[in-house]
Amino acid sequence: MVAGLREFALRTGDGSGKPVLDESNGEELMHVQPSVAVALGNRPVESPGTLYITSRKLIWLSDVDMAKGYAVDFLSISLHAVSRDPEAYSSPCMYTQIEVEEDEDDDSDTEVTEVLDLSKIREMRLVPSDSTQLETLFDVFCECAELNPEPVEEEEEESGHNWVFSADQMDVRGGDEDAEWQISQSPTNVIGHSNGDEGLAQPMLELQINDQRFEDAEEMSHDSESKDH
Repeated sequence: MVAGLREFALRTGDGSGKPVLDESNGEELMHVQPSVAVALGNRPVESPGTLYITSRKLIWLSDVDMAKGYAVDFLSISLHAVSRDPEAYSSPCMYTQIEVEEDEDDDSDTEVTEVLDLSKIREMRLVPSDSTQLETLFDVFCECAELNPEPVEEEEEESGHNWVFSADQMDVRGGDEDAEWQISQSPTNVIGHSNGDEGLAQPMLELQINDQRFEDAEEMSHDSESKDH
């Protein structure tokens, strides 16, 4: 499930205004950047706050309203980049794209309506007062993104129709010499279908018709010709 952008107002009680981290699960504070304004979607930029980058997420806390703040997990950030193009945005900023849950029944643009639905926000811009810090922020973003790789879905269990055989399984005649088909064990009869990095090849199933019936037909034809002469 995509968490997306959400409200965050948990601060430590020591008066420092720092956010409460999930230290029991290994969350660590990686970088603090003061005087950072935030713009959500197409909304106007908000008053400056402090950006906290942890090993798990981004946290922005307002310096004006102590009950106001936002957070987004790195797993929900699909893209981040430094933007210095004034045509794209009026100020140099860190641009981020956020994954959201798709809602087919909701066609309204919640980014520009009066009621702010954070779960629908797809873009967030972080605007530091000191634009020379953007490269540092970018490096920290990259480092934390590497700490939060996308989870790999478990591979589906192999079905009973997997046509990959070991050497011991190649001969399926079961001792019946009259069987009319067999799996070719010749290494030349292999289709080179690569199976990932392991480079496994799938053997080709080759139907081989017993030639004995044709030999019998030839003998019968030869006997008939002899009688005629």
